[in-house]
Amino acid sequence: MLEQSGKLLRKRLAVWFASNRQADRLHFKDLFRHVARHDLMAPDAVERWLRYRDNRNFTAHDYGEDFAEATLRLLPAFIRDAKALADVIERPSDA
Repeated sequence: MLEQSGKLLRKRLAVWFASNRQADRLHFKDLFRHVARHDLMAPDAVERWLRYRDNRNFTAHDYGEDFAEATLRLLPAFIRDAKALADVIERPSDA
């Protein structure tokens, strides 16, 4: 879901760049910072997405019970944020 959200947001943000290629070059965290800069998402929601990304990156190194419990605690907010992100992606461009 995280990778797909990035791909879809790049398309949504392309209107603010000189070319689609510029938006395609954004790293995940920079992408979400641009989302906040263009008021497509509230800064606190962007921070949560950055936390989800960090959590995903930790999965390559930590398989312990504490990590699993921390991830499970993130899921309800992640589901809400994923639905809100779908609205952002589907919203007509106003740039």
